[in-house]
Amino acid sequence: MRELGIDIETYSSNDLPDCGVYKYVEAEDFTILLFAYSWDGAPAVCVDLASGEELPAEVYDALTDPSIVKTAFNASFERICIQKHFGLRLDVRQWKCTMVRAARMGLPLSLGQCAEVLHIEEGKMAEGRALIRLFSQPSRSGKRVLPSDKPDKWDVFKLYNARDVDVEQAVLAKVRRLEPAEFDERLYIADQNINDRGVLIDQTLARNAERFDDTYKAELLEEAKALTGLENPNSPSQIKDWILKVTGLRVDSLNKKSMEEIEALLSHFRKPRQMIALRKELGKTSCKKYGAMLSCVCADGRIHGLLQFCGAARTGRWAGRLVQVQNLPQNHLASLDDARRLVLDGDYEEFAMSYASVSSTLSELIRTAFIASPGHTFHVCDFSAIEARVISWYAGEKWVLEVFRTHGKIYEATAAQMYHVPIETITKMDPRRQKGKIATLALGYGGGISALEAMGGKRIGLSEDEMREIVKMWRRSNPNIVRFWETVERCAYRAIKEKSEKPILANRGLEFSYRWGMLLITLPSGRTICYPRARVGTETDWRGEHDIIEYEGVNQTTKKWDVIRTYGGKLVENIVQATARDILGEVILKAEDRGFPIVFHIHDEIIVEAGPEQTLDQVEALFSEEIPWCKDLPLKGAGYSTPYYLKD
Repeated sequence: MRELGIDIETYSSNDLPDCGVYKYVEAEDFTILLFAYSWDGAPAVCVDLASGEELPAEVYDALTDPSIVKTAFNASFERICIQKHFGLRLDVRQWKCTMVRAARMGLPLSLGQCAEVLHIEEGKMAEGRALIRLFSQPSRSGKRVLPSDKPDKWDVFKLYNARDVDVEQAVLAKVRRLEPAEFDERLYIADQNINDRGVLIDQTLARNAERFDDTYKAELLEEAKALTGLENPNSPSQIKDWILKVTGLRVDSLNKKSMEEIEALLSHFRKPRQMIALRKELGKTSCKKYGAMLSCVCADGRIHGLLQFCGAARTGRWAGRLVQVQNLPQNHLASLDDARRLVLDGDYEEFAMSYASVSSTLSELIRTAFIASPGHTFHVCDFSAIEARVISWYAGEKWVLEVFRTHGKIYEATAAQMYHVPIETITKMDPRRQKGKIATLALGYGGGISALEAMGGKRIGLSEDEMREIVKMWRRSNPNIVRFWETVERCAYRAIKEKSEKPILANRGLEFSYRWGMLLITLPSGRTICYPRARVGTETDWRGEHDIIEYEGVNQTTKKWDVIRTYGGKLVENIVQATARDILGEVILKAEDRGFPIVFHIHDEIIVEAGPEQTLDQVEALFSEEIPWCKDLPLKGAGYSTPYYLKD
């Protein structure tokens, strides 16, 4: 099949990063300025639409020709913009996303960074960002800069547009070496359909909640001014100086991590303690999600494009976009309906009298702004303890698998195994159950005391000695999982050292190999995890001199391309989470194929906007259906029905 590589430059008065591409193209002044294309990797040609040029008929016809594959870096942007500009209905099945193909190989999601990592000689032009600000966005005065206003810079902009296509073609030539799993190609199409479908937003709730939060924060600020006499109680330096003046105590930092220490330090000083409490309330930012919702809601009342396919490095899991649904606050209110009614009524005074913390309560209502359309309901369904199931399946930890095949009480069973007591003795309130729970959640990937601390070990009153003992007991109770860490590390190490293109087999058909300078781990689903420029290095620490596995990837803290170290437990975490992602992907495909419209999904959970004839039982049944590549993995889903999204 022929391929048409495409890159466009556009103009819209809507701000793309804030509103997303679906809202971006709804601006009355949206237009495509430049359209660059390449046939089958040939040098790019730029069509200056803004200056009156027209697409060649061959290119225009290709946009809807099913025999021609359209490629682009972040193809959803090109597809949606071209569809809007030309009034076409474009079939997502005819598009291939070069960015997704790069992400599957563990490469960056940025074209410029990707080209740099791949050592593509002619990378993106450095002038591009400034030219986009000049021609693709309104000026500070709100006016649009036209090609005739800056003809010299416009000529450079056309060169930039064509260069992007050439760079994309060079990237594509390298990333297409990894043939994607067939089911993952189908999953990308389903993902695009889900983003196109979007989810309805309760705009009245969002607007009132945003206003309530603004009013509450303004009141807190005035209270802080009255308490301290400071001109700007939001200023960390002013607060620290005031605390020093009032108490004689020096506070070095006012970040979230320091708050517990500061509160303990100021325990005998009433006013400073009050000020810190006010600062904590003022610092709550979760309610900004209401503003984010209103910024990107489209004319149909829905938000589209909430999820980025293969957005998470290595595992291939989705990343959140716009409202960031992957990290929504949980809800614990006894009656969400009552709180929602007060916000919908718009009566701030009554709401503020009803709840001690306005911001905290509004935060718990964020999920409920996602609503089912009239005549529909949400069926929310997720997997039960999916990662614990998957790692036990891989490792062959039979007692854990038996728990999931029977009663499913994994926390009680883990505690019983650790303490060598009958499971019947572990009640819901038994402190041993809590230890079994935290161990199950924290220790599956080779973690120790620090992993328990991160999971809240200290918060539930565990001492360091207790945590050390929990680590020992859990590992003794799960010897096959511990052995699995060692097996995975040994296979990865061997594949790199031997540069083995021939697969090295491990548990459940896992394949370890080395190609293109990458460590490759192929999952039972057929999908491959890639670790670019993998190598074995040497480290000297308290254990002495020993080998370590290194590869290159995006540092999650700095967001820069960097050397990353890994080990058996971390590789197992990647394998398990990637496998759990593929299992959810199988459910998504079944739901879409059978007409259950998913509006978005989070981690191991799908949200179906169901019609009257579509039942929760039908959706739950999808989660228990056998998957050919993991037939003996015990899977179970449970859900609930609700008119608005919540965490049951």
